[in-house]
Amino acid sequence: MRRQARAQLTFDDIQPPLRWGGRRKGAGRPESKRARVRHRRRCEHSAPSPAHVTLRMQRGVPSLRTRRFVHEFRRTLGGACERGEFRVLHYSLQRDHVHLIVEAESRRALTRGMKSIGARLARAVNRIFQRTGTVLDGRYHLHLLRTPREVRAALAYVLLNARKHWHQRFGCLPPVRLDDASSARWFDGWNADRGSSEAHQPFDPPEIARARTWLARVGWRRHGLIDPSEVPGHAERT
Repeated sequence: MRRQARAQLTFDDIQPPLRWGGRRKGAGRPESKRARVRHRRRCEHSAPSPAHVTLRMQRGVPSLRTRRFVHEFRRTLGGACERGEFRVLHYSLQRDHVHLIVEAESRRALTRGMKSIGARLARAVNRIFQRTGTVLDGRYHLHLLRTPREVRAALAYVLLNARKHWHQRFGCLPPVRLDDASSARWFDGWNADRGSSEAHQPFDPPEIARARTWLARVGWRRHGLIDPSEVPGHAERT
């Protein structure tokens, strides 16, 4: 009996098994609307230099601005804010991200210091919120601060970041007060009585390190002290 000739199949006609997942709807890594920091080689770090670092949390992580977590973060940061060649000068906790002003003597010191900070932050999040799993959403964002003006802008942005988010959310200027979820109480560069009146008490243990670079200690002051009524990125003041 003569066999019937079959049409030759092409690769486009072949359907892969379901276990492959290649063509199934929803297969593969889910798309994220949040832009991630691309895995590229970091810019060269000139020692010594301050930097502005941002760490983002995974979706589903509770707000970092809860009172319990703020106290826990202060405690855990105190053990990592000074590492010789790496220092955390200031910070602010927002709902789903953390801003840091750091100093590092080299790129290697920066990498090691941020690994320590990231690990401590992740453990504190899982400990306080009684959860497990990944905490940080990708790599940290890094911006080196090379001029006095950049350092001044970064300090205002970090210490007054909660005021920026308030203005974006409600469309009005927020009350003038220091943010409890930041290191604003330790900052000595406020130019108003409001800032100095809410400064730290002598018995408070510091959770941040002292600046050593000229830019972070003195240089930024050439462009004026920071008013606690400022809103970063907003022209008006209270």
